[in-house]
Parts: sequence; structure tokens; C-alpha cells
Amino acid sequence: MPDSSQQFASDNYSGICPEAWAAMAEANHGHDRAYGDDQWTVRAADHFRRLFETDCEVFFAFNGTAANSLALAALCQSYHSVICSETAHVETDECGAPEFFSNGSKLLLAKTENGKLTPAAIREIALKRQDIHYPKPRVVSLTQATEVGTAYRPEEIRAISATCRELGLKLHMDGARFANACAFLGCSPAELTWQAGVDVLCFGGTKNGMAVGEAILFFNKELAEDFDYRCKQAGQLASKMRYLSAPWVGLLQNDAWLRYAGHANRCAQLLAELVEDVPGVSLMFPVEANGVFLQMAERALEILRARGWRFYTFIGAGGARFMCSWDTDEQRVRQLAADIRAAMTPA
Repeated sequence: MPDSSQQFASDNYSGICPEAWAAMAEANHGHDRAYGDDQWTVRAADHFRRLFETDCEVFFAFNGTAANSLALAALCQSYHSVICSETAHVETDECGAPEFFSNGSKLLLAKTENGKLTPAAIREIALKRQDIHYPKPRVVSLTQATEVGTAYRPEEIRAISATCRELGLKLHMDGARFANACAFLGCSPAELTWQAGVDVLCFGGTKNGMAVGEAILFFNKELAEDFDYRCKQAGQLASKMRYLSAPWVGLLQNDAWLRYAGHANRCAQLLAELVEDVPGVSLMFPVEANGVFLQMAERALEILRARGWRFYTFIGAGGARFMCSWDTDEQRVRQLAADIRAAMTPA
């Protein structure tokens, strides 16, 4: 029998939230038009426009790899480059999809501070070379919240946006955990995107209580020209699109997206608080979203695995990532914290 106990390896482990499930069930009654001409896709797009307080272009994709890769491809020619952090998901976890869909645009890696790009780092990469033998910088890609669980403040995004305008670059945001950043910062989606200078956002639904599905929002509508054709060519135009868009209606209409993100964040904060006094355990990064990154002895990590806990250790020796989800049980957090404490106690 599979182990259905809650784990902390990834927020992708979680199931579907009730609001998304109910919306899918409602969309399953009767027939509706195909290929995005249905009422649910229209309603979902309108919900996004109200939420972001602007008339943006909205598209739906199956997953984050497609959303980010197609969005970047829309901003680049094959001879262009994308400036991103050295830990960016588009660099480390997309299997070359951004390069593939852009027909060869190169990713240029910039140093970060707690996982975040800075204007100085962007400028250094963008101005490193400007000769015809080097791929021309065209886009900056941010991840909000970052891959190490930190969140860009509005003023940080505005500073990066100003640098982009100065250098003639577009600004893309990978928002796989955008909801968690909004919940932590207490900012509106508009404040963290177009009002701060973001051109296109990939808003993640999968990690926020949906089964599948990401939304691509073009705040600069000119950049969305023919994007529907890109989606079709890439196999992202679902014939029964309502099953991708309906869950968004359920998630957005009564702010379930924000409540669930806030819950996941609070569980992460709780875990961090419960282990902060454990000798030999230290936080690798500030806890600002739904992830907790802990440094501890390899022996302790082995003990945790032996006790059935699942987590990722891709962040260096002795480093472990624990992700909380929309449905994380507080008691399960306390069990994990107790086992971390026990694993660090000398025999």
C-alpha cells in the first residue's frame, strides 16, 4: 500500500483543494465549447484581470515548465539571452526547455543574495560583452518566491525593473509560489507585478492546491502577439480547456489561493520556530514563504530518512529542504520537528 502520510519533500505531494475540486465537478456537467472557448476559461481570465487590477492577456498551460519556457520564448529571438539567478528553476529544473522553445536563447547566470537577483548583478552580466559574437541580453527572469524560499519586496522588483528599462531588457517572473510571496509580504498581486514593472508572470496553481495548471499573464499585451499559436504548437492547448481553467475559478473567486498560501507559510514558520534552539541545526535562508532550509549533520538526515521522512537535499552537503503545503497538518509539523530534535541528540 502507498504511504499517504503527509511529507515535506515538495508541495507537489499535496492533493487538490476543495474549491478547485468543486469547480472541476461543476464544470463536468453537460457540454461546453472546446479549445478555450468555454465559459470557464473566460471566467478564469476575468478573475485574473480583477485580481491584478488590469486588462492583461491570460493563457493557461499544463505545467510550469511549459509556462516559463513559452513565455521566455515569446520575449526572445534565438540569438538573445536570458539573465537569471544561478539557482533559477529555468536553469536547474527545466531540462533545457527554455532553450528548446526559444530555438536556442542562452541562459546567463547571475550571482544572488539569498536567492535574489540584484540590479548590480544584472548590470554586470548584461554589460559583460556587447559584441556580435555573444548572445544579446534580452530578458531578466525572477522567481517569486525564490527557489530558496525568499521573497522579493516591491521596491526590489522596481529597482530591477528600472535596470531592465535602462538596459532595454524585458522582465519575466516565474511565480510558481507567487501566492506564498503575496501572503508573506501582504502585498497585492498588482504591487508585485505590473505596478513594479513586470512584463509577464507565470502564476503557479499546482503548488497552491490545484491538480495541474499554470496561468501566463502578459501585462505588456504587445508581447502576447501570437502566443496562442505558441501554446498550440507546444501541445499546451487543451481540447477540454475548461478542466484547466475551472479550478482557477474555484481558487480565485473567494481568495482561497491566498488563504492556502498563508497557511503553508505559517506551517513553515512553525517548523522553523520549533527547531531554532536545536543544537547543530541552523537556517540556511530566511523563512519567508512555505519552505524551510536547514543545515544539519548528514547522520541526522540519515536518521530522518530511516524514520520515514522524505525531503530534498539538492542544496549542498548537510542541507535539507522541507516544504509545507496548502493542507499541511500542524501536528505533522510538530512530529517532524520532534524527530529532527531527536535525530540531533547524541546517542
